[in-house]
Amino acid sequence: MISGSTAGRLSIWQAAFVIARRDFVAILFSRAFIFFLLGPLFPIIVGSLAGGIGEQVQQETARPEIGIAMESADVDRMLAAYEDLAPKIGPAIPRMVELKRISPGQTFDARAYLEETKGNMAGIVTGTPSAPELTATQERLDWWKGPVGLIAAQALKRAPTEFPPVTLTGVATSGAREKQGRVATAQVGQTVLFLLIMLLAGMVLSNLVEEKANKIIEVLAAAIPMDAVFLGKLFAMLAVSLVGIAVWATVIGGLVGVAGMQETLPGGWNIQDLPTPGVGWPLFFLFGVIYFSMGYLLLGSIFLAIGSMASTVREVQTLSMPVTMMQVLVFFFSALALTQTGKPMELAAIAFPLSSPFAMLARAATDDALWPHFAALAWQAVAVALFIKAGSALFRRRVMKSGPQHGNKRRRGLLTIVRGRAMPGG
Repeated sequence: MISGSTAGRLSIWQAAFVIARRDFVAILFSRAFIFFLLGPLFPIIVGSLAGGIGEQVQQETARPEIGIAMESADVDRMLAAYEDLAPKIGPAIPRMVELKRISPGQTFDARAYLEETKGNMAGIVTGTPSAPELTATQERLDWWKGPVGLIAAQALKRAPTEFPPVTLTGVATSGAREKQGRVATAQVGQTVLFLLIMLLAGMVLSNLVEEKANKIIEVLAAAIPMDAVFLGKLFAMLAVSLVGIAVWATVIGGLVGVAGMQETLPGGWNIQDLPTPGVGWPLFFLFGVIYFSMGYLLLGSIFLAIGSMASTVREVQTLSMPVTMMQVLVFFFSALALTQTGKPMELAAIAFPLSSPFAMLARAATDDALWPHFAALAWQAVAVALFIKAGSALFRRRVMKSGPQHGNKRRRGLLTIVRGRAMPGG
């Protein structure tokens, strides 16, 4: 136990380290931690239920586009024809956009452009409306030959039965395929991040309520500053969570390694077909750990503040339910922001502290730019500091009300009894 004189010589960070080390060792070497490692089996059900919105996001963000690279007048006629037919045909027709207005006699290498895998471009129409040439991946050529011919006929104001011939050119890959893979990686990353934060942040509450019930928190409050107790418990739970994630990652990595020896995973999925995130796998995993830490500290500080106001497990469940539901809404908000890349919805998801880790992890999967991550991490660090400061202030007030003040009342009661007995005739 830390004596009062020793506590007086400790800084708040030194005292926080003492608490963090105590909690970390106590939890890590407990039998309950073994059962805790089995916890991720249950959130798999939640992940499967979230597949509905994931499918919608995939459809909206990864809908392929066909670029038009023709002379200026031909581009206008093709786009006008597409606008006329799109409402009537619906999603069966790919989205057509202007790619390039070329000068008469100028050539455009559609194959080279697609093989550079830029943007969401899955096909390119060149030539003229009377002799269009479609360049796309092999599996899309047969699907889109008819819609492109129909749009070209509409551009020429021909009868629906008079379609111009469409020349087909195949390529090995396209930007649309690359973007679809990155969006899928972003969705999986967001879901895993959400499940880990929600699963692991609950440890903070259970540990705090247990110590309040055993009066341990009152002993700590008498020995060291409550701000140090708050910081120590928060970072101890973060360290325990990272250990748990490391164990799970090792197990999963071993399973994937075994599957890699067989070249395919169950269901015939080839490991080599895994979509590569925009920043690459090493940085994506690094950002995943950092954004998990930021999200955990934000939510953990809220949960610790809530735990300070509760004295029983039932009260904890009642008080934490609104925060849990809010976090679910934040997750879905971040998932929907994938459909609005670069638009106000995504920028709002990045700016709001609780959704920022999810939005930025998705950005790491879909975009190769690094500077937005440094800016977002700086903002998240500021938000973490503000959340911890506000949470520790509430934590200090509530715990001191439940501990030392009640102890003072008990001491005053004992003093009154002693004084009463000391009086003559008492």
